[in-house]
Amino acid sequence: PLGLGGVQDGGGLGALAVLPSAGLRFDCHYTNGTERVRLLVRNLYDRQQFVQFDSDLGVYVGETEVGRRWAEGWNKNQAHLAARRAEVDTVCRHNYGVVERFLIHRRVQPKVRVSPTKSGSQPHPHLLVCSVTGFYPGGIEIKWLKNGQEQTAGVVSTELLQNGDWTFQILVMLEMSPRRGDVYTCQVEHISLRGPLAVHWEAQSDSARSKMLTGVGGFVLGLIFLAPGLLIYLKNKKGEWLRAGAGHQGVSGGMWGWGAQGNLGLAAGSPPPPAGAAQSLAGASRFLVSWVRGWVRPSPLLGQGQSRGHG
Repeated sequence: PLGLGGVQDGGGLGALAVLPSAGLRFDCHYTNGTERVRLLVRNLYDRQQFVQFDSDLGVYVGETEVGRRWAEGWNKNQAHLAARRAEVDTVCRHNYGVVERFLIHRRVQPKVRVSPTKSGSQPHPHLLVCSVTGFYPGGIEIKWLKNGQEQTAGVVSTELLQNGDWTFQILVMLEMSPRRGDVYTCQVEHISLRGPLAVHWEAQSDSARSKMLTGVGGFVLGLIFLAPGLLIYLKNKKGEWLRAGAGHQGVSGGMWGWGAQGNLGLAAGSPPPPAGAAQSLAGASRFLVSWVRGWVRPSPLLGQGQSRGHG
């Protein structure tokens, strides 16, 4: 069975690879669609090409000693050469129509991410890496800018890598010595984009990062010390509420105290408390006290405001 390798076109030169068997590769190059088509049939052994057929030449060309012997023998066979030349139409032009909509007009926008890397001996980033992934077709232009000025020195790029999903990826790195306020930009131009795509990275000095971390640390410590203080305050307030209730206890119950059966009593003629206020305050206080009981010594007033029926 035939397997399709890839097609690229766009008014320029493109290629379609068809692999009928191991060691044999068909490359179809297109110019302006199918206006001009060139077929290359490559014979490979151990990933090394040793002989190929070029439709522009109409014959085989050997590249190794063994390949030259093969080419000489195939070029003497006119029927074989005629069949191979006909594959410009039967293989290249035919498959161009099959895959045109999927590959030639296919557009996938790149994903761009900028990240610094650190040297083991230096405290600040010394390389910026622009990672451009997941785009199709493979033609792409990537530039590094510093404060709006294009950088050419110290730029290193990997080869264009093919993914297994008909997309490509590439890394472009920039050596730098950043100063506070410098803005670095990775600018990407691709046929799938309406305009250049720019991702920025701004340098910060070590002192600026230290100040930011100090501020965050101070805020966290403030919260840590605020929480126990608030709990202690609420705990002491509860002791005052319970002591006030104990002072107003009586046979018929106090205005805010505990009755003889452990229920919250209300003396005749006393103004009613807010609905649910006593229960809510008592419940909240019990929860807070139980939470801090392990590290805050209970006030001696706590037990004095409770009736025997409530404890």
